[in-house]
Amino acid sequence: MELSLALSQINPHVGALEDNLERMTRAAEKAHALGASLIVFPELALTGYPPEDLLHKPLFLERLAQTEQRFHRNLGNIGIDAVYGSVRRNSMGLINAGVFVQDGVEAGFSGKRRLPNHGVFDERRYFVPEKNPRIFAYKGFPFGITICEDLWHPGGPLPKLARAGATFILHLNASPYHIGKQPEREDIARQRVTECGLPLLYVNLVGGQDELIFDGGSFAINADGDIAQREPLMEESLSIVRMQRQPGKMVRFLQGPITQPLEREREIYRALCLGMADYVRKNRFQGVILGLSGGIDSALTLVICADALGRDRVEALMMPSPFTSRDSLEDAALGAERMGVTLNTVAITPLHEGFRTQLAPLFAGFNEDVTEENIQPRIRATLLMALSNKKGLLLVTTGNKSEMSVGYATLYGDMAGGFSVLKDLLKETVYQLARARNRWAAIEGGVPPIPERILEKPPTAELKHNQKDTDSLPPYPILDRILELYVEQEKGLDEIIERGIDRATALRVIAMVDRNEYKRRQSPPGVRVTRRAFGKDRRYPITNGFKIS
Repeated sequence: MELSLALSQINPHVGALEDNLERMTRAAEKAHALGASLIVFPELALTGYPPEDLLHKPLFLERLAQTEQRFHRNLGNIGIDAVYGSVRRNSMGLINAGVFVQDGVEAGFSGKRRLPNHGVFDERRYFVPEKNPRIFAYKGFPFGITICEDLWHPGGPLPKLARAGATFILHLNASPYHIGKQPEREDIARQRVTECGLPLLYVNLVGGQDELIFDGGSFAINADGDIAQREPLMEESLSIVRMQRQPGKMVRFLQGPITQPLEREREIYRALCLGMADYVRKNRFQGVILGLSGGIDSALTLVICADALGRDRVEALMMPSPFTSRDSLEDAALGAERMGVTLNTVAITPLHEGFRTQLAPLFAGFNEDVTEENIQPRIRATLLMALSNKKGLLLVTTGNKSEMSVGYATLYGDMAGGFSVLKDLLKETVYQLARARNRWAAIEGGVPPIPERILEKPPTAELKHNQKDTDSLPPYPILDRILELYVEQEKGLDEIIERGIDRATALRVIAMVDRNEYKRRQSPPGVRVTRRAFGKDRRYPITNGFKIS
């Protein structure tokens, strides 16, 4: 006896119920044409994930219910059954549910038991846990439904479902990406199927939602821990998964296509492109604009934007001052030319001089300092925002996690913008991705898009003569190591020093991180690729009297 399921790894749009309905209906039609009797969608597929406080709006829930009725009718007309993620209610509140529809009629639902409330998750704000596992009879293959966090804890609902008579598990997910997440998922799934003795179909969301990336990578795993099928990362897919059951024997997924993992740099790069593309598409921007400086951060940002959106939807602006080197002008122009991106130039020297002249009487008696430097990026932000407003383009900032951690950025200057594609990348990772992108181009017989001189010259903000980042910061390899330990791993001072970091340097960096929370709170959203990004992951008070030493 065999059963054909369709695994639908879709990219929904949070709150766009009509768009999501259409996307799911098209997937159901394709699955039916391919011979599937049941199509499986991810967690909260119809609302998108996370819907956040939309779930507090009665009108949203009312329209969700109406949309679901139409979806059920569509499924009946197509002639295919479905399991998909949505919302249900019991006497205690809302439930994060997996809904089973058979012959166009809802046959029941099963609720999420474990509600994550850590890191980027805030599910206890919206949902109540459902305690009782449920079995659904289906064509001789009774199954159970579990949802995302349910899988990550031993002794959870899966053994109960096995004892109750389930022959396989449909596991619906909206599992956010971080570097190296896919092997973790598969290892956890392997532990659970070994524990319960049932095969499991893991269906994950894909797409960008504000800071979060959902990377897909859905898979079918048998009770012995073997992966029978795996979907690609960072893209939508629909495939048929076949399972077989013989009298007196357990159910087993038949062998299907197995997409191989991506190398680390390509995985991160594709996540950044996906996050950039979806933020622009789902928020209906015409394209993007960014300031090009001739440095590594803006060069990589330009290439990511062009790869994600197409060169015709990317515009760059060079805004030289008296401190901008000829090398920077040439490198910026060459990078834009290699990517085929329009580059305009507006010199800010007259504007800068005008500011200094007007402020001179007010600055009388004060020594020149960083104040005069910061006027420059604020002028540049004004020019970029003017073009953003006039042309309907999203202003993309170019700062990285190393700079944002220690406040090496100008508030209302180079921090100004609507999206930050490098926000969760330490400086050393920026260099790694830039070199990887050049390497990929060379392998494909193309021209490396990032000029070699940008990769070799010392980083500089060019806000005064002969300025280097190391005038204000430790060398980036040291800085990034401290930030990885303090920000991403929450290590204390003694633990950081034990890793071979100089005490004075560690204290200096930690103090910079702590006192710049107010800047980070005002920074634009950006793509999350690490376990601990600024934003949803890391929420520290601005007014904070706690000191690490």
